[in-house]
Amino acid sequence: MKNKLKGLVVLFSLLGLQTVAQEKKTLTLNEAIDLGIQNSKQLKNSEAKIEEATAALKEAVEKKLPDVKLSGSYIRLNSANFDLKTKNNNSGGTPAETPKISQAAYGLLNIYLPIYSGGKIRYGIQSSEFLEKAAKLDAQDDKDEVIQNTIEAFANLFKAGTAVRLVKENLLQAQHRTTDLSNLEKNGLLARNDLLKAELQSSNTELSLLDAENNWQLANVNMNLMLGLPTSTELVLDTAGVERKDDSRVLDDYLQAALSNRKDIAAVDYRKKAAETGVKTSKAELYPSLSLTGGYIAADVPHVFSVTNAVNIGVGVSYNIGSLWKNKSKVQQAEARVKQLVITESMMDNNIRLQVNKSYLSLISYRKKIEVYAKAVTQAEENYRIVKNKFDNSLATTADLLDADVAELQARLSYTLARADAFVAYNKLLQTAGILSADLKK
Repeated sequence: MKNKLKGLVVLFSLLGLQTVAQEKKTLTLNEAIDLGIQNSKQLKNSEAKIEEATAALKEAVEKKLPDVKLSGSYIRLNSANFDLKTKNNNSGGTPAETPKISQAAYGLLNIYLPIYSGGKIRYGIQSSEFLEKAAKLDAQDDKDEVIQNTIEAFANLFKAGTAVRLVKENLLQAQHRTTDLSNLEKNGLLARNDLLKAELQSSNTELSLLDAENNWQLANVNMNLMLGLPTSTELVLDTAGVERKDDSRVLDDYLQAALSNRKDIAAVDYRKKAAETGVKTSKAELYPSLSLTGGYIAADVPHVFSVTNAVNIGVGVSYNIGSLWKNKSKVQQAEARVKQLVITESMMDNNIRLQVNKSYLSLISYRKKIEVYAKAVTQAEENYRIVKNKFDNSLATTADLLDADVAELQARLSYTLARADAFVAYNKLLQTAGILSADLKK
């Protein structure tokens, strides 16, 4: 009885695992993009960088606030000799008894309010503002990258699923053909060798199906990981609305859009401005600093003296004379950083032009391939029909029929994959032009 119960438990457990493994989720492209943005670790890292830049800006602003330092001390003394040098001690009268001091306490409160520091505080705030803006632009650029990666993963899963479907259809057709040819061979109407060729093609198609299903499973797991879904989820893609958009823009339009909208270019420009401000900050160290000072002093030495209400206020000036010969190297380093960013900006301009041209030509190529593959599908289907009729009338060999079948499968598969690749290429072009997010909102 116990063994039966254990068997039932194992059976229900396996059924439960199978249910989990077969969980399906219908997914549209927009839903995939939203989930990709929501669960992207790359974007979460970008948000952390923005928080860091914002905190750095806050720190730079806080340097305008006064510094307040409070210190105090309590001292315990052991047989200290104390001699108060006053006029009364030097008089001819009876000397006063020297007090015995065993303890002392004091407290200091100092306040420093910067008034002028050569512009270092102001330049520091400006530099932090530029770096914060650069961090936000980096996050927007990362968002476009996440969207494009999601689109590519969606297309890869679609292509893998399409390959499985087409190969399954071809396998079913090959199995039916093998059955028909087997009957002909039994009746002596077909050579054994021709039957073996058909059976071999059917076996090869089964192997192709295994590879296609493996590719689909990997694409499905990759998509689930990107979207933050359980890896056991079987994604069923809803491709309604995923179609070619009418776009009359030409290459020059995309180039101008890239130079105006690319977030990475704008981010480098802000970093260059921050570096230029850094040069001013380094030069500001050549100037003196002026601050408003204030404080409060309290002290108590039992039996000797005590100080209370000792409030002071004044103006302090400090100047580091060593900056006259030490600051030159700092200025040179800051200027070198500006030169590096100017060169980086120029290199990015060239790279962006190359990226846009490459993406545009890739899109044009895929669209032309779609036209060619569409004709190839029609030609392959007609070719298979003709060869099949000839074969049925003993005018074509089994090899001719099998070749025509493979050509038809390849043409149908190439056509579908080219359409998916063209969709990805179009969105890649939008990304390189810096208008991917804006176009998706339309």
